[in-house]
Amino acid sequence: MKKLLWASAAVIGVGAIGFFGFAPGIVERGMNRWTGAVWPVSAEASAVHGRLTVIDLHADTLMWQRDLLSETEQGHVDLKRLETGNVALQVFSSVTKTPRGQNYEANGGDTDNITPLVIGQMQPTRTWFSLLERSLWHAQKLQDAEDRAQGLLRIIRTPGDLEKLLADRAAKVPVTGALLSTEGAQNLEGDIANLGTLHEAGFRMIGLVHFFDNDVGGSMHGLKKGGLTALGAQVVRESEARGMIIDLAHSSAATYADVMRIATRPVVVSHGGVKATCNTPRNLTDDQLRLLKANGGMIGIGYWDAAVCEPTPQATARAILHVIKVAGIDHVGLGSDYDGGTTVGFDTAHLDALTQALLAAGLSEADIAKVMGGNAARLLAAGLAPR
Repeated sequence: MKKLLWASAAVIGVGAIGFFGFAPGIVERGMNRWTGAVWPVSAEASAVHGRLTVIDLHADTLMWQRDLLSETEQGHVDLKRLETGNVALQVFSSVTKTPRGQNYEANGGDTDNITPLVIGQMQPTRTWFSLLERSLWHAQKLQDAEDRAQGLLRIIRTPGDLEKLLADRAAKVPVTGALLSTEGAQNLEGDIANLGTLHEAGFRMIGLVHFFDNDVGGSMHGLKKGGLTALGAQVVRESEARGMIIDLAHSSAATYADVMRIATRPVVVSHGGVKATCNTPRNLTDDQLRLLKANGGMIGIGYWDAAVCEPTPQATARAILHVIKVAGIDHVGLGSDYDGGTTVGFDTAHLDALTQALLAAGLSEADIAKVMGGNAARLLAAGLAPR
């Protein structure tokens, strides 16, 4: 009998190891896809791309059980592919909660897809039921990657850090920057003091909402889609004072307008699109683009279908050109939403395809340089400075 019990326990143990070892990877492979399409890049576009400072304002890579330093064909981002794509700085978000049955129209906040993923990936038990601890774990993962990268990966926390990164890259030093952001402020767990905890952990951008309304503000995908709460207004003020940039991606129209009324620094919409070229609930109106211009902020245009309606470099270029038409060349950049459960037409190693599309659309190299990273570098340098 004892032998039978031990044998049963061994089988269960092996099964659990198999499940926890392989299931998260299977889940990710089904969610983070790219079409594998080949986008021809001319010698001119390749040369232009090699001279650019490329900054992407949003990727969800830290959510997954992958090592940034390991070369893989899984997902969209790792350090090697960032290097191949000539990316100077990648903003990494911390996804802490998403609703079951997630959609772009209306979601409640009473369910969570991330908890099973957290447990399945065998993250520390402190992260199982704490959204704050999930973000702190993501910060720890990025710090660990930096510690092991032998100088090839550098976390950016201050304007001085950013200035040194850009100077080193101009001098051909092989280094890629990383900056921490939140995908929704539900990880504050209703306590403004936790903003300081996140800042100390290295977070320098804070998305207010994600796919559901929270105690900071309304989401464009929420049930009520209300405006900024009293706590949300406090978060905006204290974030600006600390040198944490406000991210309005996923914000309801009311939250967006409320923040624009009180913000004293430029904000970002880290990843999204525009209704004029892709009329989905995910995207901004021209009036919202004009508010963004008045604020001095910028939008990072994404590469996935809900942002640009088809995952091609040309579709992303069309959205970028529309922002330029409405808000001006200084208010648009890149916001891939890589590794965010998206299907894209190219991964980060193939960003030169977007440079090719922008050249083909008639943009000058100077304007392409602004779009691909110059605008983001300027906004980050200003926004990271504490008061």
